[in-house]
Amino acid sequence: MGFDNDKIKQLEQNSFVGYYIDAIKNHYFDFNGRARRKAFWFFVLINFIVNIILSAIDSIIFVNIIGFALLSLVYTLAILLPSIGLAVRRLHDIGKSGWWYLINLIPIIGFIWFIILAATDSQPGSNQYGENPKGE
Repeated sequence: MGFDNDKIKQLEQNSFVGYYIDAIKNHYFDFNGRARRKAFWFFVLINFIVNIILSAIDSIIFVNIIGFALLSLVYTLAILLPSIGLAVRRLHDIGKSGWWYLINLIPIIGFIWFIILAATDSQPGSNQYGENPKGE
């Protein structure tokens, strides 16, 4: 029994892991367009879970041997561009420029403000960054 590509695509589109896979597989270096809240927050959730697992493995194996968290470092570097790209596309979805991502550089307040922006509902209809991904 082989894998059916249509079933795999359907799984990717209809599951929270699918949003994570989509951001990495289809939008690795994509800073154009819009991304839904759902796609952004599911990506953040899966990313958080993977980081916890890798940190646990690192603390057991690598920190004692080589002195730093090798798996977490490699994962963080690999996921950096898709993370920034998804955040920029999320900002585009609410009508903000991707440069608003730099608000995270302001200690504490910038991070809180970015969370508020990321939690804001999409602009209805199309905007200068493209069609609404919700289809409204």
